[in-house]
Amino acid sequence: MAIYKIFPLQDATMYSRYPDMNTGIDAILEISNLNPSTVATPVVARPIIQFDQSQISTVIDTLNTGSTAISASLKTFISEASGVIMQSEIYAYPISGSWNNGSGEYLDNPSTVNGASWKFRANSGSSPWLLDNFTENTTGSYILASPGGGNWYTASADIRLNLESSQSFNLRTEKDINMDVTDIVKTWYSSSKSINGTYTEIENNGLILKWSDKIEFDSNLSIQPKMQFYSVDTNTIYPPQLEIKWRDYQYNKGTLQTISTPDVYAAIDNNQGVFYSDSVNVFRINARPEFPIRTFQTASIYTTNFALTTSSYYAIKDLDTNEFVIEFDEEFTQISCDPTSSYFTLYMNGLEPERYYEILIKTTVDGNTIIKDDQYYFKIVNG
Repeated sequence: MAIYKIFPLQDATMYSRYPDMNTGIDAILEISNLNPSTVATPVVARPIIQFDQSQISTVIDTLNTGSTAISASLKTFISEASGVIMQSEIYAYPISGSWNNGSGEYLDNPSTVNGASWKFRANSGSSPWLLDNFTENTTGSYILASPGGGNWYTASADIRLNLESSQSFNLRTEKDINMDVTDIVKTWYSSSKSINGTYTEIENNGLILKWSDKIEFDSNLSIQPKMQFYSVDTNTIYPPQLEIKWRDYQYNKGTLQTISTPDVYAAIDNNQGVFYSDSVNVFRINARPEFPIRTFQTASIYTTNFALTTSSYYAIKDLDTNEFVIEFDEEFTQISCDPTSSYFTLYMNGLEPERYYEILIKTTVDGNTIIKDDQYYFKIVNG
């Protein structure tokens, strides 16, 4: 199975309260609808995030996934959340029109105005977001007190595609965003390749995130959701990610015996211990019964390799935080097998450098689920 993570090319938050302010290098992305007592109308914040199209195309082309065989998710990680006390939906749409990251931070004094803001795509006073005369299948949203707020596609000429992605939150749900944006990514890819008759032509200008229309600009004091996420400029290990997944599972064990006891011994081969961030590595799993049945033979049973069952998966955990960076997934982290051994391929690009990681193996044998957590460590370094 294969998972490839891409970090943003640029990101920023647009604030209706500060229509010219750029926040292109702020460490936080914010999505909110607030009713401060100091202003007469609600104030709204919308994040915009763009991922490099060349990296997306590389995944689909070089790795031979095929644009129809991928799954893509937008992932952001919560820094702070408040006011999400009822079911609320965040929507993501592909942005219509280019924009500039800028070099501002929230409430710079004087305010930085050299990039995207609520009112403008680029420097203040140039390239305003459209307020009318939208092109086909695009729109914008604003109130008279705060004109602007971005432009985005709401639909595709191809009825097979859904360019509106969403995720629901309430008081007790996890607040990280993990949103399916597969159709949007497929559209960007086919447009970049000028593939005729496949998907609508939509240039990759990134994604805009917003609360649902029923929440944004609502003056009800009980509707004031605010969620802040780490941006690409964070000093943490939690920048936004575009996670592209595809199924490369193969199972052809040849003459290998399949492990048939829950007492499994497993060791990881092809683990150099240190990898550069652009590395791609095939980890092989040497598996055998921990307590083999006694047999009369000339070769040692301990040198005989076994295949893991087809119900076997891998996961990757950050060693310092003890958090999964790649979770067990029955579709996308299923462990393959060939006549040599069971194995899986790991793309290191989406793992933060200068950190240690641990490999976990989960396998089901005879109805028993076993998780092997035997200090299979490695480190990613810059390179």
